[in-house]
Amino acid sequence: MSRDWWSIRRRRWPLFRDIFEEFEEFAREIERQFEEEMRRLTEQLPRDLVRERRTERGVLREYGPFVYGYSVTIGPDGRPIIREFGNVRPGALPSGLEFRPEREPLVDIIDEEKQVKIVAEIPGVKKEDIDLRVDENTLFIKVDTPERKYYKEIPLSSPVDQSGVKAVYNNGVLEVVLPKRETKPVKGERVKIE
Repeated sequence: MSRDWWSIRRRRWPLFRDIFEEFEEFAREIERQFEEEMRRLTEQLPRDLVRERRTERGVLREYGPFVYGYSVTIGPDGRPIIREFGNVRPGALPSGLEFRPEREPLVDIIDEEKQVKIVAEIPGVKKEDIDLRVDENTLFIKVDTPERKYYKEIPLSSPVDQSGVKAVYNNGVLEVVLPKRETKPVKGERVKIE
């Protein structure tokens, strides 16, 4: 239907005029709220995720990359284990989203009897760019290049022997084997009862 048809109806019938005016006001309010929310989200973005470049049409603003995903596996106890990855976290801020400049890689943790094996997907980097650190209870994976940024802290289920850690990076997959530190069972000391 043409726009003229609506304008004629609105002038002839006051009821239509009131309904259309309310609808137009409602649409303007939705548009205003959308623009305000987009402005607020843009201000919260880390500067690394906003790029501007000049084109023949003017300045083009690019955002991202925004990555969010999850992996679901079944643990040894039969319960599902859900692991999130990416650089966007739902529900972290009052706005509902948290943005970080670095991505959190997808990680699988395989806890075996004598070792912990960690497999992390870190595509698009060279092995020299990966900063891999381990302490007794945590593995730290960090990549900070102009093209890619990754960061993940992985808590370990048991203390590991830091001197025996081995890591291999091939085709975007980092595989780390951490031998568990041998612990001698503590028998305790006998306490004399008085």
